[in-house]
Amino acid sequence: MPDSMKTRTRRALEVAIAFTPWVTAMYIFYWLNASGNWTSDTAHRGKISVAILAAGMVLSFLIRSNFVAADKRR
Repeated sequence: MPDSMKTRTRRALEVAIAFTPWVTAMYIFYWLNASGNWTSDTAHRGKISVAILAAGMVLSFLIRSNFVAADKRR
């Protein structure tokens, strides 16, 4: 496999791994809604939504930052 193809494959995998926490947070919203546990009457729904999204986005950012820093060290 040529080096450019290895690099592209590696970067694609890194991006997929970095997006995993964010996609998981979105799936949590889907699961809560589909199971009927997430209604408009749920207490503190807005705060919980912000916490779930923020956690997913922060984790994604940290993972991606770690990959970028590792690339700079090479």
